[in-house]
Amino acid sequence: MRYTESEVTEFIADNDVKFIKMAFCDVFGRQKIIAIQPNLLPDAFERGIPIDASRITGFEKEHDSELYLVPDTSTMSLLPWRPAHGRVVRFFCDIRRSDGSGFDIDCRGILKKAVDIAKLHGIIFEFGARNEFYLFKNDEEGNPTDIPFDNAGFMDAAPEDKGEDVRREICLTLEDMGITPQSSHHSGGPGQNIIDFRHSSAIHSADDVITYKSVVKTMAARNGLTASFDPIPIPGKDGNGFHIAFTPTMYDRDCSENFLAGILAHAAEITAILNPTADSYKRLGAFGAPEYVSWSETSRHCFAYKKAGSKTIEVRSPDSTANPYLAYAALIYAGLDGFLKKTKLQKPDSTRETSAKLPKSAEEALRFFEKSSFIRNVFPEYFVKTFIQTYGSDRHGA
Repeated sequence: MRYTESEVTEFIADNDVKFIKMAFCDVFGRQKIIAIQPNLLPDAFERGIPIDASRITGFEKEHDSELYLVPDTSTMSLLPWRPAHGRVVRFFCDIRRSDGSGFDIDCRGILKKAVDIAKLHGIIFEFGARNEFYLFKNDEEGNPTDIPFDNAGFMDAAPEDKGEDVRREICLTLEDMGITPQSSHHSGGPGQNIIDFRHSSAIHSADDVITYKSVVKTMAARNGLTASFDPIPIPGKDGNGFHIAFTPTMYDRDCSENFLAGILAHAAEITAILNPTADSYKRLGAFGAPEYVSWSETSRHCFAYKKAGSKTIEVRSPDSTANPYLAYAALIYAGLDGFLKKTKLQKPDSTRETSAKLPKSAEEALRFFEKSSFIRNVFPEYFVKTFIQTYGSDRHGA
Protein backbone atom coordinates (compact mmCIF):
# COMPACT_ATOMS: atom_id res chain seq x y z
CA MET A 1 0.00 0.00 0.00
CA ARG A 2 1.38 3.40 -0.96
CA TYR A 3 0.95 5.98 1.79
CA THR A 4 0.90 9.73 1.32
CA GLU A 5 3.63 11.76 2.98
CA SER A 6 1.13 13.13 5.49
CA GLU A 7 -0.07 9.58 6.31
CA VAL A 8 3.52 8.49 6.93
CA THR A 9 4.14 11.50 9.19
CA GLU A 10 0.94 10.78 11.12
CA PHE A 11 1.80 7.08 11.49
CA ILE A 12 5.25 7.88 12.84
CA ALA A 13 3.84 10.31 15.39
CA ASP A 14 1.03 7.95 16.49
CA ASN A 15 3.37 4.98 16.93
CA ASP A 16 6.13 6.75 18.89
CA VAL A 17 8.68 6.18 16.13
CA LYS A 18 12.05 7.71 16.99
CA PHE A 19 14.29 6.15 14.34
CA ILE A 20 13.71 5.74 10.61
CA LYS A 21 15.93 3.28 8.77
CA MET A 22 16.55 4.13 5.12
CA ALA A 23 17.48 0.89 3.35
CA PHE A 24 19.01 0.14 -0.05
CA CYS A 25 21.24 -2.56 -1.54
CA ASP A 26 24.68 -2.51 -3.10
CA VAL A 27 25.49 -4.38 -6.33
CA PHE A 28 25.83 -7.62 -4.36
CA GLY A 29 22.36 -7.36 -2.82
CA ARG A 30 23.72 -6.60 0.65
CA GLN A 31 21.38 -4.37 2.59
CA LYS A 32 22.77 -0.98 3.61
CA ILE A 33 21.14 1.26 6.22
CA ILE A 34 21.25 4.87 7.36
CA ALA A 35 19.04 5.83 10.31
CA ILE A 36 17.51 9.29 10.51
CA GLN A 37 15.34 11.08 13.04
CA PRO A 38 11.69 11.85 12.21
CA ASN A 39 12.41 15.57 11.83
CA LEU A 40 14.40 14.78 8.66
CA LEU A 41 11.46 13.10 6.91
CA PRO A 42 10.41 16.25 4.98
CA ASP A 43 13.95 16.48 3.55
CA ALA A 44 13.86 12.78 2.66
CA PHE A 45 10.63 13.20 0.71
CA GLU A 46 11.63 16.46 -0.99
CA ARG A 47 15.19 15.70 -2.06
CA GLY A 48 16.42 12.56 -0.33
CA ILE A 49 18.95 11.77 2.36
CA PRO A 50 22.56 12.13 1.13
CA ILE A 51 25.01 9.23 1.31
CA ASP A 52 28.68 9.00 0.35
CA ALA A 53 28.71 6.74 -2.73
CA SER A 54 32.51 6.47 -2.66
CA ARG A 55 32.25 4.18 0.40
CA ILE A 56 29.76 1.71 -1.10
CA THR A 57 31.20 -1.29 -2.96
CA GLY A 58 30.29 -1.02 -6.62
CA PHE A 59 29.26 2.63 -6.26
CA GLU A 60 32.74 4.02 -5.64
CA LYS A 61 33.45 4.80 -9.30
CA GLU A 62 30.51 7.21 -9.36
CA HIS A 63 31.74 10.65 -10.51
CA ASP A 64 29.12 12.42 -8.41
CA SER A 65 30.11 10.88 -5.07
CA GLU A 66 26.99 12.11 -3.24
CA LEU A 67 23.80 10.13 -3.90
CA TYR A 68 20.37 10.55 -2.30
CA LEU A 69 17.96 8.05 -0.76
CA VAL A 70 14.26 8.73 -1.36
CA PRO A 71 11.88 6.54 0.70
CA ASP A 72 9.30 4.40 -1.08
CA THR A 73 6.27 4.90 1.17
CA SER A 74 4.71 1.58 0.10
CA THR A 75 7.52 -0.26 1.94
CA MET A 76 6.99 1.32 5.37
CA SER A 77 7.35 -1.35 8.05
CA LEU A 78 7.80 -1.33 11.81
CA LEU A 79 10.66 -3.52 13.03
CA PRO A 80 8.79 -5.72 15.56
CA TRP A 81 11.90 -6.79 17.49
CA ARG A 82 12.65 -3.21 18.51
CA PRO A 83 11.26 -1.74 21.78
CA ALA A 84 7.65 -0.46 21.81
CA HIS A 85 8.96 2.86 23.17
CA GLY A 86 11.09 4.70 20.66
CA ARG A 87 10.08 2.41 17.81
CA VAL A 88 11.92 1.90 14.53
CA VAL A 89 10.47 2.06 11.02
CA ARG A 90 12.22 0.91 7.86
CA PHE A 91 11.74 2.08 4.26
CA PHE A 92 13.29 0.70 1.10
CA CYS A 93 14.58 3.63 -0.92
CA ASP A 94 15.12 4.72 -4.49
CA ILE A 95 18.59 6.09 -5.22
CA ARG A 96 18.91 9.42 -7.01
CA ARG A 97 21.74 11.59 -8.25
CA SER A 98 22.15 15.17 -7.04
CA ASP A 99 20.18 16.45 -10.05
CA GLY A 100 17.24 14.17 -9.18
CA SER A 101 17.85 11.66 -11.98
CA GLY A 102 17.95 7.93 -11.34
CA PHE A 103 21.19 6.13 -10.48
CA ASP A 104 22.20 3.43 -13.01
CA ILE A 105 23.29 0.97 -10.30
CA ASP A 106 20.12 1.30 -8.24
CA CYS A 107 19.29 -2.40 -8.44
CA ARG A 108 15.72 -1.80 -7.32
CA GLY A 109 15.39 0.74 -10.12
CA ILE A 110 16.80 -1.75 -12.64
CA LEU A 111 14.08 -4.24 -11.69
CA LYS A 112 11.37 -1.56 -11.87
CA LYS A 113 12.44 -0.75 -15.42
CA ALA A 114 12.34 -4.42 -16.44
CA VAL A 115 8.82 -4.74 -15.00
CA ASP A 116 7.69 -1.58 -16.82
CA ILE A 117 9.10 -2.76 -20.17
CA ALA A 118 7.33 -6.11 -19.84
CA LYS A 119 4.12 -4.30 -18.93
CA LEU A 120 4.32 -2.36 -22.21
CA HIS A 121 3.96 -5.76 -23.90
CA GLY A 122 0.97 -6.63 -21.73
CA ILE A 123 2.87 -8.94 -19.37
CA ILE A 124 2.71 -8.82 -15.57
CA PHE A 125 4.34 -11.11 -13.02
CA GLU A 126 3.96 -12.89 -9.72
CA PHE A 127 7.27 -13.91 -8.08
CA GLY A 128 8.03 -16.20 -5.20
CA ALA A 129 11.33 -17.18 -3.57
CA ARG A 130 12.71 -19.91 -1.33
CA ASN A 131 16.07 -19.12 0.29
CA GLU A 132 17.73 -21.90 2.26
CA PHE A 133 19.96 -21.08 5.21
CA TYR A 134 22.12 -22.83 7.80
CA LEU A 135 22.16 -22.21 11.56
CA PHE A 136 25.51 -22.49 13.32
CA LYS A 137 26.36 -22.42 17.01
CA ASN A 138 28.30 -19.50 18.46
CA ASP A 139 31.22 -19.80 20.86
CA GLU A 140 31.26 -18.41 24.40
CA GLU A 141 32.24 -14.98 23.10
CA GLY A 142 29.38 -14.90 20.59
CA ASN A 143 31.49 -15.57 17.52
CA PRO A 144 30.24 -18.05 14.89
CA THR A 145 31.68 -21.56 14.79
CA ASP A 146 31.50 -24.21 12.06
CA ILE A 147 29.33 -26.44 14.27
CA PRO A 148 25.76 -26.77 12.88
CA PHE A 149 22.87 -26.23 15.27
CA ASP A 150 21.64 -29.80 14.72
CA ASN A 151 22.29 -32.92 12.68
CA ALA A 152 18.74 -33.41 11.41
CA GLY A 153 17.89 -34.26 7.80
CA PHE A 154 15.25 -33.29 5.26
CA MET A 155 11.87 -32.60 6.94
CA ASP A 156 12.98 -34.25 10.19
CA ALA A 157 10.94 -33.38 13.27
CA ALA A 158 11.90 -32.31 16.78
CA PRO A 159 13.83 -33.21 18.85
CA GLU A 160 16.28 -33.98 16.01
CA ASP A 161 15.21 -30.73 14.36
CA LYS A 162 16.41 -28.06 16.80
CA GLY A 163 15.62 -25.18 14.43
CA GLU A 164 11.84 -25.46 14.81
CA ASP A 165 11.51 -22.73 17.44
CA VAL A 166 13.84 -20.38 15.56
CA ARG A 167 11.81 -20.86 12.36
CA ARG A 168 8.63 -20.14 14.33
CA GLU A 169 10.09 -16.84 15.56
CA ILE A 170 11.14 -15.97 12.02
CA CYS A 171 7.67 -16.73 10.63
CA LEU A 172 5.87 -14.71 13.32
CA THR A 173 8.21 -11.76 12.80
CA LEU A 174 7.69 -11.88 9.04
CA GLU A 175 3.91 -11.86 9.59
CA ASP A 176 4.25 -8.78 11.79
CA MET A 177 6.09 -7.12 8.89
CA GLY A 178 3.40 -7.96 6.33
CA ILE A 179 5.09 -11.01 4.77
CA THR A 180 2.99 -14.20 4.76
CA PRO A 181 4.96 -17.44 5.29
CA GLN A 182 3.34 -20.53 3.76
CA SER A 183 5.52 -23.39 4.96
CA SER A 184 8.75 -24.07 6.81
CA HIS A 185 10.82 -27.15 7.54
CA HIS A 186 14.28 -28.55 8.10
CA SER A 187 16.16 -28.94 4.83
CA GLY A 188 18.71 -31.58 3.80
CA GLY A 189 21.91 -30.36 5.47
CA PRO A 190 22.72 -30.39 9.19
CA GLY A 191 21.34 -27.16 10.64
CA GLN A 192 19.79 -26.25 7.27
CA ASN A 193 16.33 -24.67 7.08
CA ILE A 194 13.89 -23.28 4.55
CA ILE A 195 10.83 -21.02 4.73
CA ASP A 196 8.49 -20.46 1.80
CA PHE A 197 6.33 -17.33 1.58
CA ARG A 198 3.49 -16.15 -0.61
CA HIS A 199 4.08 -14.91 -4.16
CA SER A 200 3.70 -11.21 -4.96
CA SER A 201 4.77 -8.60 -7.52
CA ALA A 202 8.41 -8.60 -8.64
CA ILE A 203 9.46 -5.54 -6.61
CA HIS A 204 7.50 -6.62 -3.55
CA SER A 205 8.95 -10.13 -3.72
CA ALA A 206 12.55 -8.91 -4.07
CA ASP A 207 12.01 -6.54 -1.12
CA ASP A 208 10.65 -9.51 0.84
CA VAL A 209 13.80 -11.53 0.11
CA ILE A 210 15.97 -8.76 1.57
CA THR A 211 13.68 -8.47 4.59
CA TYR A 212 13.59 -12.25 5.04
CA LYS A 213 17.37 -12.56 5.11
CA SER A 214 17.60 -9.71 7.62
CA VAL A 215 14.95 -11.28 9.87
CA VAL A 216 16.62 -14.72 9.70
CA LYS A 217 19.97 -13.27 10.76
CA THR A 218 18.38 -11.16 13.51
CA MET A 219 16.34 -14.02 14.99
CA ALA A 220 19.34 -16.35 14.80
CA ALA A 221 21.46 -13.82 16.71
CA ARG A 222 18.74 -13.41 19.35
CA ASN A 223 18.95 -17.17 19.89
CA GLY A 224 22.73 -17.19 20.21
CA LEU A 225 23.24 -18.55 16.69
CA THR A 226 24.61 -17.38 13.34
CA ALA A 227 22.69 -17.80 10.09
CA SER A 228 24.55 -18.41 6.83
CA PHE A 229 23.20 -18.03 3.29
CA ASP A 230 26.52 -18.98 1.70
CA PRO A 231 26.26 -21.37 -1.29
CA ILE A 232 28.24 -24.14 0.48
CA PRO A 233 28.48 -23.44 4.22
CA ILE A 234 29.66 -27.01 4.94
CA PRO A 235 31.83 -28.74 2.32
CA GLY A 236 30.27 -31.99 1.16
CA LYS A 237 26.78 -31.07 2.39
CA ASP A 238 23.71 -29.55 0.75
CA GLY A 239 24.15 -26.03 -0.59
CA ASN A 240 21.86 -23.05 -0.02
CA GLY A 241 19.64 -22.51 -3.03
CA PHE A 242 17.60 -19.45 -4.00
CA HIS A 243 14.74 -21.07 -5.92
CA ILE A 244 12.83 -18.49 -7.93
CA ALA A 245 9.29 -19.25 -9.13
CA PHE A 246 7.46 -16.74 -11.31
CA THR A 247 4.36 -16.57 -13.45
CA PRO A 248 4.32 -14.31 -16.54
CA THR A 249 0.70 -13.48 -17.34
CA MET A 250 -1.05 -11.97 -20.37
CA TYR A 251 -4.77 -11.34 -20.52
CA ASP A 252 -5.34 -13.24 -23.77
CA ARG A 253 -2.72 -16.01 -23.98
CA ASP A 254 -0.17 -18.21 -22.25
CA CYS A 255 3.32 -16.76 -22.78
CA SER A 256 5.13 -19.03 -20.32
CA GLU A 257 6.59 -21.42 -22.92
CA ASN A 258 8.23 -18.60 -24.89
CA PHE A 259 9.46 -17.11 -21.60
CA LEU A 260 11.03 -20.37 -20.50
CA ALA A 261 12.60 -20.81 -23.95
CA GLY A 262 14.19 -17.34 -23.66
CA ILE A 263 15.55 -18.09 -20.19
CA LEU A 264 17.08 -21.35 -21.37
CA ALA A 265 18.62 -19.60 -24.39
CA HIS A 266 20.29 -16.97 -22.19
CA ALA A 267 21.05 -19.17 -19.16
CA ALA A 268 24.82 -19.05 -19.54
CA GLU A 269 24.83 -15.26 -20.02
CA ILE A 270 22.80 -14.54 -16.86
CA THR A 271 24.54 -17.11 -14.64
CA ALA A 272 27.01 -14.47 -13.41
CA ILE A 273 24.01 -12.63 -11.91
CA LEU A 274 22.30 -15.75 -10.57
CA ASN A 275 25.52 -17.23 -9.14
CA PRO A 276 27.85 -14.34 -8.29
CA THR A 277 30.58 -15.92 -6.11
CA ALA A 278 33.36 -18.43 -6.58
CA ASP A 279 31.68 -20.73 -4.05
CA SER A 280 28.47 -20.61 -6.12
CA TYR A 281 30.05 -23.07 -8.55
CA LYS A 282 30.89 -25.59 -5.83
CA ARG A 283 27.14 -25.97 -5.31
CA LEU A 284 26.09 -26.42 -8.95
CA GLY A 285 25.93 -30.08 -9.93
CA ALA A 286 25.90 -31.33 -6.33
CA PHE A 287 23.09 -32.49 -4.01
CA GLY A 288 20.32 -31.83 -6.54
CA ALA A 289 21.54 -28.39 -7.67
CA PRO A 290 21.46 -28.21 -11.49
CA GLU A 291 24.48 -28.64 -13.72
CA TYR A 292 22.80 -28.63 -17.14
CA VAL A 293 20.65 -26.06 -18.93
CA SER A 294 17.71 -28.43 -18.97
CA TRP A 295 14.08 -28.24 -17.94
CA SER A 296 11.57 -30.79 -16.79
CA GLU A 297 7.86 -31.25 -16.11
CA THR A 298 8.55 -33.87 -13.42
CA SER A 299 11.98 -33.31 -11.86
CA ARG A 300 13.14 -30.34 -9.79
CA HIS A 301 16.79 -31.32 -10.26
CA CYS A 302 16.97 -29.47 -13.59
CA PHE A 303 17.83 -25.82 -14.26
CA ALA A 304 14.11 -25.04 -14.66
CA TYR A 305 10.90 -26.80 -13.71
CA LYS A 306 7.48 -26.21 -15.24
CA LYS A 307 4.62 -28.57 -14.49
CA ALA A 308 2.54 -29.60 -17.50
CA GLY A 309 -0.37 -27.20 -17.94
CA SER A 310 1.05 -24.66 -15.49
CA LYS A 311 2.20 -21.14 -16.34
CA THR A 312 4.63 -20.99 -13.40
CA ILE A 313 8.35 -21.35 -14.11
CA GLU A 314 10.75 -22.33 -11.33
CA VAL A 315 14.44 -21.60 -11.85
CA ARG A 316 16.66 -23.60 -9.49
CA SER A 317 20.24 -22.67 -10.31
CA PRO A 318 20.46 -19.38 -8.32
CA ASP A 319 21.96 -19.38 -4.84
CA SER A 320 21.35 -17.10 -1.91
CA THR A 321 24.27 -14.78 -2.64
CA ALA A 322 22.42 -13.49 -5.73
CA ASN A 323 21.00 -9.98 -5.64
CA PRO A 324 17.22 -10.64 -5.93
CA TYR A 325 16.54 -7.41 -7.84
CA LEU A 326 19.14 -8.24 -10.48
CA ALA A 327 18.16 -11.94 -10.60
CA TYR A 328 14.50 -11.10 -11.21
CA ALA A 329 15.40 -8.47 -13.83
CA ALA A 330 17.68 -10.91 -15.66
CA LEU A 331 14.93 -13.57 -15.77
CA ILE A 332 12.35 -11.03 -16.97
CA TYR A 333 14.59 -9.74 -19.76
CA ALA A 334 15.67 -13.23 -20.86
CA GLY A 335 12.08 -14.46 -20.87
CA LEU A 336 10.84 -11.34 -22.65
CA ASP A 337 13.46 -11.86 -25.35
CA GLY A 338 12.11 -15.36 -25.91
CA PHE A 339 8.57 -14.02 -26.03
CA LEU A 340 9.36 -11.27 -28.55
CA LYS A 341 11.35 -13.62 -30.78
CA LYS A 342 8.71 -16.36 -30.37
CA THR A 343 11.48 -18.76 -29.38
CA LYS A 344 10.25 -22.33 -29.48
CA LEU A 345 10.56 -24.29 -26.25
CA GLN A 346 12.62 -27.44 -26.60
CA LYS A 347 11.22 -30.71 -25.30
CA PRO A 348 11.72 -31.38 -21.58
CA ASP A 349 15.05 -33.07 -21.00
CA SER A 350 15.25 -34.52 -17.54
CA THR A 351 17.92 -36.95 -18.82
CA ARG A 352 20.14 -33.96 -19.81
CA GLU A 353 21.53 -35.82 -22.80
CA THR A 354 20.93 -32.94 -25.22
CA SER A 355 21.51 -30.04 -22.81
CA ALA A 356 24.45 -27.68 -22.53
CA LYS A 357 26.19 -27.31 -19.20
CA LEU A 358 26.04 -24.23 -17.02
CA PRO A 359 29.33 -22.36 -16.55
CA LYS A 360 31.69 -24.31 -14.29
CA SER A 361 33.34 -21.33 -12.60
CA ALA A 362 32.92 -17.66 -11.83
CA GLU A 363 35.53 -16.86 -14.48
CA GLU A 364 33.65 -18.77 -17.17
CA ALA A 365 30.35 -17.18 -16.17
CA LEU A 366 31.89 -13.71 -16.37
CA ARG A 367 33.20 -14.44 -19.88
CA PHE A 368 29.67 -15.29 -21.04
CA PHE A 369 28.38 -12.12 -19.33
CA GLU A 370 31.07 -9.87 -20.85
CA LYS A 371 30.61 -11.16 -24.40
CA SER A 372 26.81 -11.04 -24.33
CA SER A 373 25.17 -8.50 -26.63
CA PHE A 374 21.89 -9.42 -24.92
CA ILE A 375 23.23 -8.27 -21.53
CA ARG A 376 24.47 -4.98 -22.95
CA ASN A 377 21.15 -4.36 -24.70
CA VAL A 378 18.98 -4.74 -21.61
CA PHE A 379 21.12 -3.45 -18.72
CA PRO A 380 22.56 0.08 -18.36
CA GLU A 381 26.11 0.36 -19.70
CA TYR A 382 27.43 1.81 -16.45
CA PHE A 383 25.91 -1.08 -14.49
CA VAL A 384 27.44 -3.69 -16.83
CA LYS A 385 30.88 -2.08 -16.53
CA THR A 386 30.65 -1.87 -12.74
CA PHE A 387 29.35 -5.43 -12.39
CA ILE A 388 32.29 -6.75 -14.42
CA GLN A 389 34.76 -4.79 -12.28
CA THR A 390 33.30 -6.01 -8.98
CA TYR A 391 32.26 -9.55 -9.94
CA GLY A 392 33.89 -12.30 -7.92
CA SER A 393 34.80 -9.94 -5.07
CA ASP A 394 34.54 -11.18 -1.50
CA ARG A 395 30.95 -11.36 -0.30
CA HIS A 396 31.12 -12.48 3.33
CA GLY A 397 27.89 -11.85 5.17
CA ALA A 398 25.60 -12.86 2.32
